[in-house]
Amino acid sequence: MTVAGNSMPEEIFDVCDAEDRVIGQAPRSHVHAHKLLHRAAHVFVFNGRNELLVQVRSATKDEFPNCYTSSASGHLSTGEDYLESAQRELQEEIGIVAPLEFLAKFSASREMAWEHTVLYRTRSDSPPCPDPIEVAEIRQFNLPDLLKQLDQQPELFSPPFRVLLEWYVNSSLHHTGV
Repeated sequence: MTVAGNSMPEEIFDVCDAEDRVIGQAPRSHVHAHKLLHRAAHVFVFNGRNELLVQVRSATKDEFPNCYTSSASGHLSTGEDYLESAQRELQEEIGIVAPLEFLAKFSASREMAWEHTVLYRTRSDSPPCPDPIEVAEIRQFNLPDLLKQLDQQPELFSPPFRVLLEWYVNSSLHHTGV
């Protein structure tokens, strides 16, 4: 199947139940249009100054274009596990390869864009090399400044990123570093 105006085949996602068990597969457009539960992985990349690398999603993204989101994130391909997806997205979106630390798993919900989501963290001072199709801009924030921006302009942040960032700041994990 191809997307209109695009010669690339449409991605196929695993469709899941509320317990994150795979119950079938469907094309990306069908999964999003019908708000079917599916899977995603997010990565928070911190540099040596403990700043979080945040990306602005490109204007061409079908969900939350031009919004701040995690350093790297993406859907799991059919049959892929969360860690494989996180590593792939980190390299594809911002050109970074680094060991990942599992932080938490979140159940699919409206706020999480109907995605069962696993959040990973890493530390890297490698310069990001963003994919211009996926990423409009890369910014580095210390957490207090990022939270101030979130408080003042929440509409600039993708809903899943808001949930993940608020969870991270309220957890004890951000005090332990990487």
